[in-house]
Amino acid sequence: MEQLELSEIQGFLVRDYKEMPFSKYFLLQISDAAKAKYFLKEISKKITSVASANQEYYLNMGFTSAGFSALGLHQNNVHSFTREFREGMVTPHRQRLLGDHDSNDPQNWNWGGPSNDAIHLALMLFDSTEENLNRHSQQLLDEFEEKSLKAVHVLNAETFPDDKEHFGFRDGISQPSIIGSGVTGLKIDDIKPGEFVLGYRNEYNVHPDTPLMKEAQGNMSMLPNDPDGSGQKDLGRNGTYFVLRQLKEDVDGFWNFLNEKSKNEDGSLNPDESTKLAAKMMGRWPSGAPLVKFPDKDPGVLTDDNDFVYTETDKLGLKCPFGAHTRRTNPRDNFEETGPAESLKLTRKHRIMRRVRSYGEKFVGSATQHTPVDEVGILFGCFNADINRQFEFIQYTWANYPKFKQLYADPDPFIGVKENPPEGVVQQFTIPMETHNKYVDGLKSFVTVKGGAYFFFPSLNALEYLSTI
Repeated sequence: MEQLELSEIQGFLVRDYKEMPFSKYFLLQISDAAKAKYFLKEISKKITSVASANQEYYLNMGFTSAGFSALGLHQNNVHSFTREFREGMVTPHRQRLLGDHDSNDPQNWNWGGPSNDAIHLALMLFDSTEENLNRHSQQLLDEFEEKSLKAVHVLNAETFPDDKEHFGFRDGISQPSIIGSGVTGLKIDDIKPGEFVLGYRNEYNVHPDTPLMKEAQGNMSMLPNDPDGSGQKDLGRNGTYFVLRQLKEDVDGFWNFLNEKSKNEDGSLNPDESTKLAAKMMGRWPSGAPLVKFPDKDPGVLTDDNDFVYTETDKLGLKCPFGAHTRRTNPRDNFEETGPAESLKLTRKHRIMRRVRSYGEKFVGSATQHTPVDEVGILFGCFNADINRQFEFIQYTWANYPKFKQLYADPDPFIGVKENPPEGVVQQFTIPMETHNKYVDGLKSFVTVKGGAYFFFPSLNALEYLSTI
């Protein structure tokens, strides 16, 4: 097993920071490269690694492609990063992959879009209390002003009440475990480190593409050599790519839709049936209980039970429909028509490390309570070593694409529904049953993208090196 350099890897990749429930994500712009490098040299000593202990607060940092350029990284060196990272999230090709059209169009975003100020850095602050968060935030804002860093946008985020997101479902249950990280999980979730962090072997047993220094800059002796023996210096080792998307949740619209689809014959509302339909779409009950173990009723006890597969317990999708969000985005041992062992092998090549927090009021929706006062949503984040093969594949192939398993007109009911589908295009949710299928037609979109960007989170050593270029 490869030994991970945990003191070099930024901590948010491995740890969810639940002990630091309050956070702010500062999206920054560099206007003076020299001052920014001085700031980087100072802040790199405060960045939280996987091995950090006894810190008063946590800090993590990532760059956009434009940020590396603004800092002064040579374009040949910037070009050694992956194409999707260099291009960013808002190219026409990425829009098609991610389904960012209509209300989700980047032209409508609050940040990260072509009409917004360019983002170069994300500095993420995590704290134990709101009072401490505000105090440390002000200290950082003072530093930004001194170092000519403009706070383009600030995202406020918290952990979920009872780990439930605003639609009402327990979140963050199914996560991979990075072999060698010190965090262990179920055997089927043990993933080779190269799927999430550069410099180590991935599930293909090769090193993921890493940004190599094509042009000498700064103190090159600080960087390790390319593990594949090219002789070039490796800027990417112990770094990782981070996807950040702000997703507004239309909780009222979601539950009104489900309530309408599950009415009794006399037209009265049936909250139990509405909740059951929501669970079918999610693949879990609001408590977190998996449908493969509790197909008919929520046991009502909060749970993070993730110990199950599909082939042995629910091969035909009679308990958890094939189109359910959790089954689509992690098919486990039931990936297409391959056998269980091959399915698990394939699924492991498309996992992401989700890091999701809540924004807006503390509100948990249900069939009977679904009208928040203000805008609510999630700050969806995920780490991966290959944005295209991991995050983008999941969004396009498993979520947006309607032909999934035996399905033909079923996008992911939460993150794959088109707001304005072409004329004649059906969007439905299929519930397999013993003798026939039940269809919920006229699916609507209840999630709206409000901003997004791709970042690279360098190692702590690489952060310090960047201050020398």
